[in-house]
Order: sequence, then structure tokens, then C-alpha cells
Amino acid sequence: MSEMHVSKDDHEDAQDELERLLIEGVSLHEGASPVSSPLFPLLHAQSDVDEDEEDEGTAGSGGRDVQGALGLFAEASQDMATAGVELGLGRHFACADFCNQAAEKAAQSVSLLRFGRRSMYDHDLRALGELVGAPAEILDEMATLTPFHPEAFYADTPPEEADEVISAEQASGYIQSARRILRWARGIVLNP
Repeated sequence: MSEMHVSKDDHEDAQDELERLLIEGVSLHEGASPVSSPLFPLLHAQSDVDEDEEDEGTAGSGGRDVQGALGLFAEASQDMATAGVELGLGRHFACADFCNQAAEKAAQSVSLLRFGRRSMYDHDLRALGELVGAPAEILDEMATLTPFHPEAFYADTPPEEADEVISAEQASGYIQSARRILRWARGIVLNP
């Protein structure tokens, strides 16, 4: 296997590019190549590290999954964008559901980074937060979003009434809770 060295400047460029992609999304321009991205050397170098860890038998048994964490955090960020769209459309339960999903994916991205695997839990976001070491204020935000897992929510609320049960103001508050959770996770996942 060839050895690849990533300089501090390359790492910082890759971090900046990753943050831009998470905020703005991905757009493919004609002729654009992922190989030309400043992220490519960093991700390729990380891939080499992961392969070395597997050879030593440490991956999956406590090793870090940086690529998995970054990918899942990107999905959480996309869910946040979708939550905002759903709020704008007046689909308040869908907004709360996407906030719940964003919080879960953000916490699971921390789990992938810290433990090399997703943490098992039963849709109680606070319990998931405890498993991944979230601070008390984040645990409270996660508890706020727990009731909006569809299986639990629809147990007490018929689907046709879901958007009427949650006001626009409440949905907006759930977006703020999910954003605080994502900011916490971003500080961990983007600064491994």
C-alpha cells in the first residue's frame, strides 16, 4: 500500500471544504471530479488508516469510523434542511419528525467516531445521548425530540391529525433544539 502524507494545510482545506459541503450541499458541475476536491486526500488518507486498523484487528472493536461519522453527520444536516422546508409547508409533524431524525443521526455520527459503530437504543434519544456522552443540556434537547419518532407519535395521534397537534411555533422550537444538537455533534465530528 502506498503511503500518503496529508499536510496540516491540506487537512484545514479539507475541513473547510467539508463544512461548505455540509452547509451548501453538493452540486455536480460538468467536468467536476471528486479527485480534485481538497477532501479527497484527507478521505483517502483516512481510508488507508482504517485499512491498517482492520489489519491489526481493531476496527469494529472500538476503532473510529471517521468516514461513516462524516457521512451520517451530512445526512443529519440534510434532515435539518428538510425540517425547515416541512415547516414552511405547514407540515408540522413532518418537521418534528425530521428534527428527531437529525438528532438521532447526529448522535449516531458521534457514536461512529467514538466507538466505530452505531449505538443500540430504543428510539429514546435521551438514552442515545447518554450512550454517546452528550452533556446535560444536549440530553434535555434530545428528550424534547424523542416523542416525534413516528411509531411512538402515531400510537396516540391519528396520522390525519398529526399536523394539527403541533403548532408552527412548537415546530420552530423543535428546529432550534435539533440545531443545538447538531452544533454539539459538529464540534466532535468535524474536529476528531
